[in-house]
Parts: sequence; structure tokens; C-alpha cells
Amino acid sequence: MDASFKLIISLLLAVLMGAVDSTIVLLALPTITDSLKTQLSLSIWIILIYLLVIAVGTTQLGRLGDILARKNIFISGIAIFTVGSALCGASADIIELISFRVIQGVGTAMVQSNSGAIIADNFLPNKRGRVYGYTAVGYNAGAMLGIVLGGVITTFIGWRYIFYINVPIGIFAIYYAIKFINRSTPVRNKLDLPGMSTLGAALISISYAGVNISTAGITTFNLALMGFGSLLILLFIYIETKVAKPLLPLKVFRIKILSYSLFASFFQSLGFLAVVFIIIMYLQGVRGLSPFDSALLLLPGYVIGSMLGPYFGRLADRIGSRIPATVGLLMMAGAIIVYSLITVNSTLYIVLIASGISGTGSSMFFPANNSAVMANSPKELYGMSSGFLRTLANIGMLGSFVISVSIASLSVPRSVAFEVFAGVGKLVGGVSTSFMSGIHYSLYVSMAILLLGAFLSFSRGKEERRSSDITVKS
Repeated sequence: MDASFKLIISLLLAVLMGAVDSTIVLLALPTITDSLKTQLSLSIWIILIYLLVIAVGTTQLGRLGDILARKNIFISGIAIFTVGSALCGASADIIELISFRVIQGVGTAMVQSNSGAIIADNFLPNKRGRVYGYTAVGYNAGAMLGIVLGGVITTFIGWRYIFYINVPIGIFAIYYAIKFINRSTPVRNKLDLPGMSTLGAALISISYAGVNISTAGITTFNLALMGFGSLLILLFIYIETKVAKPLLPLKVFRIKILSYSLFASFFQSLGFLAVVFIIIMYLQGVRGLSPFDSALLLLPGYVIGSMLGPYFGRLADRIGSRIPATVGLLMMAGAIIVYSLITVNSTLYIVLIASGISGTGSSMFFPANNSAVMANSPKELYGMSSGFLRTLANIGMLGSFVISVSIASLSVPRSVAFEVFAGVGKLVGGVSTSFMSGIHYSLYVSMAILLLGAFLSFSRGKEERRSSDITVKS
């Protein structure tokens, strides 16, 4: 086993853990809520706070990797995530669990924001697509394991072990990372704390308002909070034009392929994560399946994505990212068309077919698009580009989660919709039919978002991979 392959293993283990925790809690949420004797309106923040910390943290921790050497930040991130996982498993109440999820999120952000740059440091541009394909396997396999393990562990062992399982994996990942990741040369840089703080406040305000609308309805307070968050987004954009070192230097947007690839990632995440939530709501709320059985129906897509990722990564190395990434997004949109065929009594084979199509699409999009970002990023900005890529994707995940919960509240009584989303209730009769119309509407919205991402992906232009790094003119 050569050193480069061992380096890939260390990256895979690290991204695998973070990906597992992005989905594993979803299926365990009802059990956690009952075990800790709390309310769903509070326990839902077990998921949201993790996504929030990652979305905000990746804006700066990639840059910190530029300053302090990415290997140091990457390994520290694995260690912090591992400790946070152990603390989550030992939580005595819901407040402790939410607090320890913050620690997990910090560790995940440190890993995610530096993993892409580590690949760029250690592999030539015309070889990176294959490696990004393997890391895409990590994300897909992690999400797959999260869905499956969430049902298996919660049902047969206990919800605390969905966190404890990360501890031995984390220790192994630290060992491999210390031994096989090369140390990058530190680059002089500065953090953008005003921008990070403003973005964080904006995302928290919008997320809280969105979840509160789902549970309490549209009130003056919720609308004011949503408006306040939107104003903070505008303030954030203004700050980024004034600070010396913004989250991503504006000169990077002169590189068409890079900027279009970044925003294609954002719209993919915003559009498609909601589909997973929506289908889980359908399987559990309308069809009455258990979390474990629901997970098994979604499994094929993740298996296909894991198997095909390296192949399409190599394809992107040969022909560029434009075609594989765009076709991948179109296939995900096509999967939504298939999902839209579901009814109250339709065959569940529809879910299996759509899952397979979406899995193939994701295996085409992720390695190609991620490789395009790093191959067209200036070497001195690897960390920031990698971090911003994950930031946009994580903001999209967060927005997608809030959108899916909000849409559910529009089609049935809010309390019922929230219970169905969490998997603790089943809809019947006319309410079930009403909920189906809400599902179809939300699927169409997701498809429109993905088509916008496909347009940006295709519009990035023709890409030529080189064996040397690029620079950006001042």
C-alpha cells in the first residue's frame, strides 16, 4: 500500500465521520426526544446547530489552515470531533447534547474546510478528480451509513451509540493523518471575523424563524426575525466589500469556472437535501414505515453513488468537469420527476428507482464539481476555496432543511406536520391526501433549484486540466 493511497484513507475516514453525523441523528431524533423527555421544537436543534456551526466555521477554518498548516488543523479537527462525539453519547439532558453538538460541528468544519485543499496540495491538477471521487465515496458512504446505522443502532443498541461509534474511527483516522498527510507551507493571511460573525447571526436568525414558523405559525415576531436575518445577509455582503481579507477574495470571481462551480454546489445542496427529508416524511408519515425500513428504501442511491464516484472522477480528469457535473444535476432533477409519481397507495418501487437515479447523478456531480473548484483555484487560495465550497454546500443544506420543515407545515396542521417530519406520527385519510399535495409542491420547488444549478454548471464553460497550478492576476 503506497503513501498516496494511505493518505486517501486518512481523508476518507475523516469525511466519513462528518457525513455519518449529517444523517444519523435524523432517524434517531424521535427516540432521543423521548429518552431525554424534551420537545421536538427543542430537540430539532440537535440537527440545526450542527449544520449552523459547520456552515459558519468552514468560512474561516480553511483560511486558518492556510496560516497554520492544513495538516495541523485537519488532525485537530478529527480529535475535536471525536471528543465531541464521546460527550454527545454521555449527555444527561437535551441542553448538554445540543452544546456538545457544537463541539462536533467545530471539528467537522475543521476537517471539511481543509480536506479539499489537502488533496490539492498532494496531487497534480490532472490527477485530483480521481481523489475527489474517493472523497465523494466518503461523503456518500457516510450519508448511507448514517441512514442505515441510525435505524439499526437506535432500534437494537441505543441512541447514544450513534455518537460513540465515531470514537474508534476517529482514533484510527488521527493515526493515519499524522503518519501520511504531508505538511503544507504556511501562507500569510488574516481571518475575517466581522464577516463570519455577521453571517453566523444571519443564518441563526433565519433558521430560528423558519423552524418557529413550522411550530408556532406566521407571527409578527417570526416575520421580523426573518427580515432581520435577511438584512444581516445584506450587511454581510457589504462587509465583504470593505474588509482587507474577505471570506473569498472578489478577484477569485474573475475565474468563471471557479465561481460557477461554487454556486452550482450551493444550488445542488439547497435543492436536493430537502428531497431526502421530504421522502422520509412520505415513507414514515403517509406509508407508515419504520425509520429502519425507510432507510433501506433510500439505501440503493447511496450505494450507487459510492461505487461510481471514483469512475466519474477519472472521467472528469480526462474531459473536464462541465459535462459530468451538469449531467449529474440533470439526473438528480430527473429523479425528482420520478419521486413526484408517488401517491398515497403507489408502489414503493418508485422510491427505489428514483434513489438509484439520484445516486448516479450525485456520483457524477460531486467529484467533477469539487475537482473543478480546486483545479481552477489559485494555489495561495486553496484553503479559502476549499472552505468556501463547503460553506456554500452547508448553507444550502441548512436552507434545504428549513425549507422542507416549512413546506410540511403549509399542507397539514403544523403540530401534525412536525410530528410526521420527526417520524413520530402517521397521517391518514384526507389529511394524508393533503400532505401529498404539499410533498409534490415541495418536490417541484427542489427540481427548479436543481435546474438552476445545472444551468450554472453548464455555463461554467469548457475546462482544460493542467499539470501545473494557476494564478490570479491582481
